[in-house]
Amino acid sequence: MVGNIIENNMVTISGKVITNLEFSHEVYGEGFYSFMLAVPRLSDSYDKIPVTVSERLISKQKLEIGKIVEIEGQFRSYNSFNNEGNKLILTVFAREVNFIDDERTVKNPNQIYLNGFVCKKPVYRTTPFGREITDILLAVNRPYNKSDYIPCISWGRNARYSEGLAIGDNVKVWGRIQSREYQKKFENGEVVTKMAYEVSISKMEVCSSSNREYTETGHKEDNKD
Repeated sequence: MVGNIIENNMVTISGKVITNLEFSHEVYGEGFYSFMLAVPRLSDSYDKIPVTVSERLISKQKLEIGKIVEIEGQFRSYNSFNNEGNKLILTVFAREVNFIDDERTVKNPNQIYLNGFVCKKPVYRTTPFGREITDILLAVNRPYNKSDYIPCISWGRNARYSEGLAIGDNVKVWGRIQSREYQKKFENGEVVTKMAYEVSISKMEVCSSSNREYTETGHKEDNKD
């Protein structure tokens, strides 16, 4: 996992670059670019995860479609305002980029650890196939009084456990970043396919809570893709 730069938000993902670099923004003369990384799942499918990287990290070796890379960094969010309103944009902000010859040598290509605070009442639901899911929105602090707002989903026993979490509870989660396609229908009848990103939780722990029932360590859930 990532070094001790930001200990409450650590991501390691490995996969194949599937889009060209696009200019994102500039900060104090440093240019940042975005691209999509196809990260393999156990089920022989892929998560398509957006990555933001500084030009200074890729100055020695060209980052292009087909390259296999390992990205270490943080999962970040920011608000985008457009004609659809306010939208939460998620991206992996790269701290390190390592080029790999063969992605089959990577044992765990998708890892994330977050230590944050519940900032919205968790929502428990069941899928049409009867799977239990709870949606959790975590606020993860970072320097300069900023926070990243990360959607997370828990499954099974963890879903039942986290349903009772309260706003303000401090929670640690371990899991992976997943992408999910969905369709949005507009008033004019147009249907557009969009992509959502979230953390699929495999293990969780409540660090502090006003509710004693939820101060114990959470369960580890063995997820299948």
